[in-house]
Amino acid sequence: MMHITSLGAEEARNLRGLLFDLDDTFLDRGALTEVAYSMLFSLRNSGLLLVAVTGRPSGWGSLIARQWPVDGVVTENGAIAYRRRGAHVECVDSADSTNREERGVALDALCREMLARFSWLELADDNAARRSDRTFDIGERRRVPRDEVDEAAQFARSRGARTTRSSVHLHVSFDSDDKASGVVRFLHQEHGFDPTACLGRFAFIGDSENDAACFAAFRTSIAVSNLSGRPTVLPSFVTRTSRSAGFVEAARVLLEKRQI
Repeated sequence: MMHITSLGAEEARNLRGLLFDLDDTFLDRGALTEVAYSMLFSLRNSGLLLVAVTGRPSGWGSLIARQWPVDGVVTENGAIAYRRRGAHVECVDSADSTNREERGVALDALCREMLARFSWLELADDNAARRSDRTFDIGERRRVPRDEVDEAAQFARSRGARTTRSSVHLHVSFDSDDKASGVVRFLHQEHGFDPTACLGRFAFIGDSENDAACFAAFRTSIAVSNLSGRPTVLPSFVTRTSRSAGFVEAARVLLEKRQI
């Protein structure tokens, strides 16, 4: 990985937008900082399209789309998105209502089975706001050893579920999306970008394993210095500072390079 200052001016000027993870990338240990939030306005004023891409619940996405200076929010690792339509915010679900309900029943049954089998598992406190997945807390309020997380994830996969790991949660879902497929679909359907061309027109910044699909898909991929886990593909660039400070560091470089 190269330091973010190695980003070329031509590459920065060619960008149409910035896609960014929330936990441990834009947020600082779960907290929204004034300097990171202010940077969103600077990025938007520079002409960049902004989309948050997160494993956090769809209920968060609805609020963020209403109140933050962003052009969309892709939540639950790609399955559920939110778009603004004038004064209104609309949910974009990759599944119809019947399939979503059936998957929800199956997810709840699987979670009950996992909680009974693994006494150390605990559901995360944001599940009430979720539609497409369920999450277990592995790093937000408690630290779960990696081998125990691996065991639980393997069990879920043996039941036909898909698992994804972030810096704070183990996600279990019967949806097939990841962050990259979800945000590319959103950019195509809601903003008219060609699915292949947008991979070179948007930068992505993240920090953990559930960001690996975006690290692999987007040409301009950035990690904050607290990159964790075992992403299958490393990003192209990395910041010196961590979490929200790293986001701000990368954003400043983007803005500066776009003026050269």
